[in-house]
Amino acid sequence: MTEPAPDSAATTAAAAARHADRYGTKPPARRLWLMVLLGVGVVAAGFAAAFLGFQKYGPKPIETEQLSYVVVDDATLDVRIKVTRDDPQQAVVCFVRAMARDGAEVGRREVLVPGSDSTSVQVSTTVKTSARPSAGDIYGCSDQVPGYLRTSAE
Repeated sequence: MTEPAPDSAATTAAAAARHADRYGTKPPARRLWLMVLLGVGVVAAGFAAAFLGFQKYGPKPIETEQLSYVVVDDATLDVRIKVTRDDPQQAVVCFVRAMARDGAEVGRREVLVPGSDSTSVQVSTTVKTSARPSAGDIYGCSDQVPGYLRTSAE
């Protein structure tokens, strides 16, 4: 008996038949469900990562920008900031810091930014320090204004 050539159609068909006998012709339903479930999980994880990224790095209801600072003397720093709010009528409090050359905080001031008609306002403040300041910094802003900073009109 003669064997077919290694690359003939009969050899290929015989190999395919052995493969189908051994492994079947369809993927098992369990494997198919596993692949579908895995795909849904990957998509859900992608949406969760996008949502968390947007919360952390997306637009914020209060944005700040430091415009300038001037070292007045060994115990005083003037700082000018720009505050942009989604709700311009909402009063906010911003924390402005004075920093020493080594990065240590040498002064801090709470600044009330009252509500206004404009979404962006510029505010100047003076920070008294315990040592010579070399830079100014905005620590952050909040719409949770403490009672002692509120004006009587609010």
